[in-house]
Parts: sequence; structure tokens; C-alpha cells
Amino acid sequence: MELVLTLVVRVEKKARPAQTDALETAARAVLAILADERSHGEGEWAEAMAAWQDNRIRKITKRARGIEWRRAEALPGITVRGYGTGSSVPAEDVAPSGAAASGAAASEAPASGAPASGAPASEAPASGVAAAGAVASGVVAAEVRVFPPTGVDDVPPDLFKLQVSGTDFEDTADLPPLDPGVPVLWLNPTLEMSSGKAMAQCGHAAQLAWWGLSERARKEWEATGFELAVRTATPEHWRSLLTSNLPVVQDAGFTEIAPGSRTVIADHPQLRR
Repeated sequence: MELVLTLVVRVEKKARPAQTDALETAARAVLAILADERSHGEGEWAEAMAAWQDNRIRKITKRARGIEWRRAEALPGITVRGYGTGSSVPAEDVAPSGAAASGAAASEAPASGAPASGAPASEAPASGVAAAGAVASGVVAAEVRVFPPTGVDDVPPDLFKLQVSGTDFEDTADLPPLDPGVPVLWLNPTLEMSSGKAMAQCGHAAQLAWWGLSERARKEWEATGFELAVRTATPEHWRSLLTSNLPVVQDAGFTEIAPGSRTVIADHPQLRR
């Protein structure tokens, strides 16, 4: 049975995330579920996660708003909120959305860096994922919820009926300089992909990087809240990256681009050693 991991990005009628923030948040969401204790050992998601990782790690991105988003949040999964990268609003002005993180009382805004899982306090997911929410109409930090894999034909109805189209975002501000030592997911500059497609590809790249790391390096990355950046490479840099032996995502070609297209390269400092 083919399995698929579903990502849902929140897109309200008058509030859309910036492109880069959506891509970075999707990548961190994939890392969050890979690291979550429920995905290992006797965890409730462990069997599905193991079976999915033994195959094509297929991912799909959908969008939700209003009641659709609230229904999605009621299903088992992890919500990760972005920093507003690529937004015209300064990071320090991005406020929590008000939805309590797992383990916090409903009246408490989640602390920055904590994912909101929708699970009871006793089932808090991996800590350290950035939290930020809407600050004004039309200006929001990305919110992405990741769900444990299901069979392609067994996706929960509240996720199955969500739309794939309509996830075309754009950055409204210059991107900040890259900090030294921060993992970077480099997009192929020659490909055109919808935001939803690119989110799934960044999730693939983050997962390939995760697989290539030692257990110690994984813990160190998790401790930073899975700090990473997404940028589009220059053509020259892309050609150089292709010779670096870093993990490269090759798309299966189900949608938008040709099979075998190389979409994203995961440049984690620990993978260069």
C-alpha cells in the first residue's frame, strides 16, 4: 500500500503567508514529525512512519481556512508556525496567534519555539519549533500542520476534501542574510513550482538531511528548533552544489515537473564533514 504524508498550510481569505516562510515552515514540520516520540518505538505513529520511510516518502500539500483549518487541527498531527521570513513585518512584531500549544492552558499563548500539536498536555510533541501567528489582516506567519502518513486512499475525509490549488505565495520583503552554520535548502533556479509543490520538495530535502545525520547531530538540530533557511540558488551555485555529494531531491514527477527533476539540495554543515 502506498502511503502519503499530508501537509496542510493555513491560508485565510485575507491573510496569506510569505513564500519563503511557508517553505521553511513546511520543512520544519516534516522534521518535527520525524523527531517526535510518537514516530518511534511503541509510539502511535511509529508503524505508519516506518512503512512510509521505507518507500517513496510521498508528500502532498493542501490548504485550509476557517472551519476547515479548525477541523484539520482536531486530527492527530503537529502544527508548526513560522517566523515570517519574507514578510514585510519585522520578526519582533510577529505575535502569537493565540492558539495554545500542546501542554499550555487554553488561556495561555504558546511560548515562542513551541509547536502546537492539538494533543493533550501529556502528549506534547517535540519541543523547539518556532511559533508565531497573525499580526494583521493580510500579514501572517506561516502555519503548517503535518499529519502521520496514511494510505493514499485512506486520507481522513477532513483532509481529503481540502484543495491542493491556491497555494501560490510571494515574498513581500527582502530575505535576511544567511547566518553562518545554518542549514540551507537550495531550490533549483531553473524550475517553476507552485508554493505547495515547493513546500513538499523542501520537506523531502529536510528529510534527506535528517537521514544523513548522526543521532547526536539530529539532537543538536532539534535543540535549535530545526533552524534552517530556504533560498533559491544562482545557476552557478546550483551547478556547484550538484558536485558536492549533498542530498538531492529527485522528484517522481506526479505533478508539475518532469520525473527525475532535481528540485532541492540540502546543505547541512554536518553533511559536509
